[in-house]
Amino acid sequence: MKFSDLKDMTLVELSAKSRDLRHEQFQLRLQQASAQLEKPARLRTLRKDIARVETRISALSNQTKKTAK
Repeated sequence: MKFSDLKDMTLVELSAKSRDLRHEQFQLRLQQASAQLEKPARLRTLRKDIARVETRISALSNQTKKTAK
């Protein structure tokens, strides 16, 4: 996922995407603990995707705070 894909999403869509990514990360961590994880690199890319989504959420919330003043 690229940051440019996130620019068109609304705050609600981003929150849902974040929740889905965190759920997937949780499932992969369970698989890793039971030694059934097939693609360990997916954990790293998932962590980066979560950071991108959270960064965009933060930027949108800061933008709305500035316009509200």
